[in-house]
Amino acid sequence: MFEKSKGRYLTRGVSAEIPPELQLFMWQAIDQMPQPKDYLQVFRLSVENGLQVIHHSSEQPEFDMTYILAAADTAVTEKVYVIDDGEHCTMLLASEY
Repeated sequence: MFEKSKGRYLTRGVSAEIPPELQLFMWQAIDQMPQPKDYLQVFRLSVENGLQVIHHSSEQPEFDMTYILAAADTAVTEKVYVIDDGEHCTMLLASEY
């Protein structure tokens, strides 16, 4: 799952709402996960005390990690799914699912 050789795609919603540096951070978070990886990765983005908080989770196998970043002017509150369908990987807003 989530091999770097697969095509990686963004929906229009992600492109419009999520800054490129956060998109890249989420891809890197998936790349650094231990194997095996679930086909569905969930990222909950929030802003707390002026910091960008990224809560990353998956169900099978269970995975849970929270990252705290210095918030830029473009801090975001969104829920993002990253799905590996076997042929390619897509990052989309939960509202686009």
